[in-house]
Formats: sequence, C-alpha cells, structure tokens
Amino acid sequence: MDANPFGILTFIVAPAILTNASSVNALATSNRLGRATDRARAISTLLETHKDDSDPWRVTYLEILSLAERRINFLVRAMTCFYAAIVSFASASLVSLFGAVFFVEQWQACGTVALGISLVAGVIGVGGLAYGSALLVRETRVTLQSVSKETQFLLQHHQTKSVN
Repeated sequence: MDANPFGILTFIVAPAILTNASSVNALATSNRLGRATDRARAISTLLETHKDDSDPWRVTYLEILSLAERRINFLVRAMTCFYAAIVSFASASLVSLFGAVFFVEQWQACGTVALGISLVAGVIGVGGLAYGSALLVRETRVTLQSVSKETQFLLQHHQTKSVN
C-alpha cells in the first residue's frame, strides 16, 4: 500500500460498487413485489366473483393465488438479502476507510482488525447478493408456473366452449 496510494481506494470502491448493485436489485425486487401483490389482489377479487365451490374457475384461481403467495414470499426474502448486502457492503466500505487510516498512522493491530471485519462484512454482502439473486430465479420460475397454469386452463376452457 505504501508504493501505491490508490491501493487503499480499491478496498473502499469495490464494496461501494457492490452496494450500488445490491441497491439496484432491491429496487427491482421492490417493483416485482408490488406487481406480485397487485396480481394476488386481482386474483382475490376474481375469487369473490366465483363463489361457487364447484366452479372450475375457482379451483384454478385458488391454485394461482397459492403460487402468487409463494412469489411474494420469495420476493420478500430476496429483498431482505439485498438489504443485508447493502448494509454489509456499506459497513465494509466504512471499516476499510478506518482501516486505511489505521495503517497510515502505523496502528497495525487496529488496521488488521479493521481488515478482518471488512472482509467478513464483504463476504456476508456477497452471500446476500448471491442468495437474493437465486431467490429471484426461483420466483421467476413460480411466475412461469402460474402463467402456464392460467394459460392451460384458459385454453381448455376455450376449447370446451368451442366444442359446445
């Protein structure tokens, strides 16, 4: 670090960039959560219009509502991971800044502790970012499953209507 004063910036900038990536994912996930919630409410409204338990629409809408609930759960967990990643990366940046000051001031022990804390915070952040992204993949698959189920039902219903 003594040879390159910009080396210290690397320890500060990397978590800052990852904080931005986590923030963008949290924002996108928040939008997805809003859409999933709106969809669940729309399905609930449709269920109110099909109150007869023998109505084939009701069974399908209950299945789709169950899938919407799974989506929402995945999205909430993903947002939690992204927020944890944001906190971790921001902490890593701040602790790295203190660590740089400690090393410049020749406080090696404090600098080493700060480096360890920064690394742990960074690893937690990367883990949160990775796990949150994996949850989004699972949520996307549930969304596809829901759309497929609704499409299948509508096609069958349309074919039954066409035959009659």
